Order: sequence, then structure tokens, then C-alpha cells
Amino acid sequence: MRTRSLAAGGTALDEFTERLFGHLPRADQRRWARVYLQGLLSTQGKKSVRRLAASVTASPTASQSLQQFINASPWDWDPARAELLRWVEERHRVHAWTIGQVCFPKRGEHSVGVHRRFDPVAGRIVNCQFGFGLFLSLDGMSVPVDWRLVLPESWSVDPALRRRARISPDAAHRTPESLVLELIDSIAGRTSSVRAPVVADISRLGTAAALIGTLGRRGHDFLVSVPPTLTVRATGPAHGGEPARVPVHAATAGDLARRGNTSRPAAQYAGPATRPQRPPRQHIRSALVRVPGGDPATPGTHQTYRLFGEPSAWPGTGARPGARPGGAVWLTNMSHHRMDDLLHLVRRSGRAAATLGVLADDFGLLDFEGRSFPGWHHHMTVMSAAYAYQGLFSRA
Repeated sequence: MRTRSLAAGGTALDEFTERLFGHLPRADQRRWARVYLQGLLSTQGKKSVRRLAASVTASPTASQSLQQFINASPWDWDPARAELLRWVEERHRVHAWTIGQVCFPKRGEHSVGVHRRFDPVAGRIVNCQFGFGLFLSLDGMSVPVDWRLVLPESWSVDPALRRRARISPDAAHRTPESLVLELIDSIAGRTSSVRAPVVADISRLGTAAALIGTLGRRGHDFLVSVPPTLTVRATGPAHGGEPARVPVHAATAGDLARRGNTSRPAAQYAGPATRPQRPPRQHIRSALVRVPGGDPATPGTHQTYRLFGEPSAWPGTGARPGARPGGAVWLTNMSHHRMDDLLHLVRRSGRAAATLGVLADDFGLLDFEGRSFPGWHHHMTVMSAAYAYQGLFSRA
């Protein structure tokens, strides 16, 4: 697939580079943007700057120039990300805006934003950078178009660290929840299409209820994986169709997802291109709930959400990659949607997680060796462009 995209000749890649990076003021910046992009597309193995330069040009100074372009050159990455969004939207229908989170293991203490935190994938505390990406969920693939890096408070308040990492004055310590909202606000202000539902795993974020309420107040349809310990209050029909009694006692999201107070049929399958026949329908336990701290700000109003548990295994595929034992707990304000449609959105979240693996293996997601804040964003921008070009060109 990679060979195919490069075999199309330089014209298509030149046009793509010009569209995304044509805003760069100098011709040499635009030239090195293309070199970095082509290097990410063609270099096998680790995507160090030295290897990227060597795979594209024989110039002995190319590595130094490419390092300068990524780490030191003061170019704005936002216009390139906005143009990448428009480029994708022109070619494919976007079904969801999916938030993915990624841990970047690091050695030492000099990479911007590095700190020690628990990584649930590794199952231990690691020295790392931590960030979020926003993915456009298309038919069969997810494309990253924007990123945020978590800056721990120590990196935000220490002038020496800020100077060393070239952290811009407007970049400050923000909670993970606020960075998620920032990503969503950014795409909402840029998109030329109808707003897509927000799909996100917020099961490890500390203020899930407040984030749920904010998404609703800003007019977003959403489907989010929440902490099983999140406090909710059941509403609507109870077991056997009996009306719920008032007052309704609080319960955890995990307990209520297992019990449910409704039963919704759902046909779970991989998609039209992959299923030989429609598998037996399954019933998903779900509940209508309210979330204390997540209701709209208008006094006297209450938002009803649908809560359901994700099956721990998908028929014909085994356990979903990254799924927690017993399945995740999902909550949505799209309470009148068919369960089939909601489960398709759940699967799109899984595709975004799988995309992170592809980015790590083939596009240098974890290979950035610089230490600056702009350098990290530059690398993530060109890497996202390379993945989009490769994936969407191969499907054309």
C-alpha cells in the first residue's frame, strides 16, 4: 500500500504538500515539509530525523536541515491541521469525532511535558508524555487531524523549563478534560460539515460528570465511555416495565449497566463488507439515567441519558482490542437512537484505538526525538498528514 502511494509519482504528493503547507512563508520550509512527509511515507522502521532524511535525499546536510525545520523553525501548525480537516471532509463522509489518548514513553526528564503517570496499557507507572488526538471516523478508517499535549503544572510554572522547551506563552497547564473540550471546540469551529457525534473514552478522567454536562450544553451529540464508579440515578421504567419509584436511589454506572432497566435488541456485526451472514441478535442491557453534576445549567431541567454496557467480546472477532474485563460502560445523550447505531459508534472508537497502533508501527507516532513544544506539534502534524495521504490515496 505504501509503495502504491509513492508510485503515483511526485505530482500528487507535491499538490498535497502545497495544499497543507503552502501557508509557510519560505520556500525552504515548504521543501522540507515535503521531505519529512515523504520520509514518513517511505522509511521503514524507526522514523528518526536522520533516517527520514537519508531515505529521501543523499545530501549530507539534509538531516541537520530537517531537524531545524521540525524542532526550531517557528511555523504555525494550526493552518496545516485546518487544511487537513477540509481535505478529508471533501473526500469522505465523517461519521464521528473520536477522541483518542496516547502515552509516549520517554527516557530522562528533558522532553517537553514528560512526567510519571500510570499507564493502564502497560499496567505500571511510566516516564512519559501524555496527549490526546482527535480522529475523523470514516467508513473503515479513522484519520487524526488535531492533537493536544498535556503539560503538567511543573512544566507550566517553571520559567526555565518553558524557555528550554520553547513553550509558547498561551500554552499553560490544563486538565485532561479541558484539553478534550479544546479539541472538540476547535473542530466545531473549523468544520464545513454537519457536526458529527463525539465519541470518547473518558473512563479514566476525574471529572466525567462535568465534562458530560458541558458537552450537552454546547449542543454536541455524544457517546462516552465513563468510569464504572460514576454516580448515576435511574429514571424511566424499572425491572419488568414497572414505573420507577420516586425518589430514585443513586447507583454506580457499572452496577446499573449490568442490571439495566430496559432491554434493547442489537445486531452486532463487523460491517457489510466483512460479515458472511447476519449473526443472531443479542439483547443489550441499558438504563435511562440522570447524572448528578452533569445536568444542564438551567434550573429545574434534567437531562436523561442512556447507559449501557459494552459486551466483552464481539461475535466472530473475540475481545475488542483494549477492552476492559466485563466490557466498558457507555453513556449517551442520543437516547432515542437505535442500539445498533450506538454500537457502530462504539466500534468506531475501537478503530481510532487501532489507528494509534498503526501510527506507532508505521508512521513514527512514538519516534519524535526532539524536546521542544513546537517540535512535538510539528511532528504530529506532518505525521497525521502522512497517514491521511497514505490511507485515503490507497482507497481512491
